[in-house]
Amino acid sequence: MTAVFDDGSVPDPDSDSVTARLLDATEKLLADKGIRATTMTDVAEEVGVSRSWLYRHFPDKQALVGGAIIRLIEISWAQSAAELSDIDGFEERLVAGVKIGRRAYDDPGTLLMRLRVREPEEFYACAGAGVQGLVPDLAGFWRPYVEAARDAGDIHARTDVAEASEWIARVMISLGSVPGNCIDPDDPASLRRHFRRYVLPALRIAPVK
Repeated sequence: MTAVFDDGSVPDPDSDSVTARLLDATEKLLADKGIRATTMTDVAEEVGVSRSWLYRHFPDKQALVGGAIIRLIEISWAQSAAELSDIDGFEERLVAGVKIGRRAYDDPGTLLMRLRVREPEEFYACAGAGVQGLVPDLAGFWRPYVEAARDAGDIHARTDVAEASEWIARVMISLGSVPGNCIDPDDPASLRRHFRRYVLPALRIAPVK
């Protein structure tokens, strides 16, 4: 077992590096033990910090596990950026985007899939805690594709790219993770119909002041 530092010890002054180490340890423990069995003390001991020091970075277990879950989703998106860039047309990119997002959950070999299947209540509670950070990050991912759509004339020339990118991010999260009765997120035709009826028309009209 890794020794725990004293409360006043700060092992790394770089906040991004510290967060990465904490999330690395959390991901390892989740793979080994699952959500329910992983504790804040486990993570602190794995990294070699005090529990009180850990709480300075993550206020509770939901926030910590949620951060690890969201990072796994973001990694999946980053790995899929080249795939999306090779697709022509904004509509087809949107359709492919849902598939990419769902793949992060549905690949049978991924940690995300194992956690979702084995501990669904804990998974969604923690994932919800992490979504606050996912929206701006996913909006940043979609921004170049929204800009390309504007430049190509696929959406209105005066589209607020930052705002539209955030809306697309929220649509992707909803379609990829929230069940419904009218849209089949695994059916490209169903997704294409939804985008043609609602999302694309909204982006093609002049923005309201």
